[in-house]
Amino acid sequence: MGFFLPNFLWGLNVWMQKSIYLSEKVKGVHLITDELLSQLPELNSLDMGVAYFFLKHTSAGLTINENADKTVRTDFHEYIQRLVPDDLDYFEHTLEGSDDMPAHIKSSLFGSHVTIPVANGCLNMGVWQGIYLGEFRNYGGVREIVVTLHGMP
Repeated sequence: MGFFLPNFLWGLNVWMQKSIYLSEKVKGVHLITDELLSQLPELNSLDMGVAYFFLKHTSAGLTINENADKTVRTDFHEYIQRLVPDDLDYFEHTLEGSDDMPAHIKSSLFGSHVTIPVANGCLNMGVWQGIYLGEFRNYGGVREIVVTLHGMP
């Protein structure tokens, strides 16, 4: 059963957009849910809506997966490294190093955005879900994520 908004309430929708900057991370897969939420107090004002997280980089990625067992992160990192290893001699795009083109491929495999429902001021994810940053460069630096919130207060 769906939820339908009466016509007289349509004007109460809220839009908000801001950039969140993640601390620099080493190459690997990192759980970033808490880091995102600590910079997003505006989420608390939404009773129902959607949060859209867009990563503004082509050598890192975003995904949602299990957040309970830390070995998920290391397994993701090991698998993606074996799938697309650094230092392959047939890549031509190596201006920024031998990890550059592999990082672009890994970024495309992970994706650059996640969309999550919002309920009662919280991300409405499963009990074992978290948002992950895949850092695919040896020295990726600070990463910027644009967050767009849309919903009803």
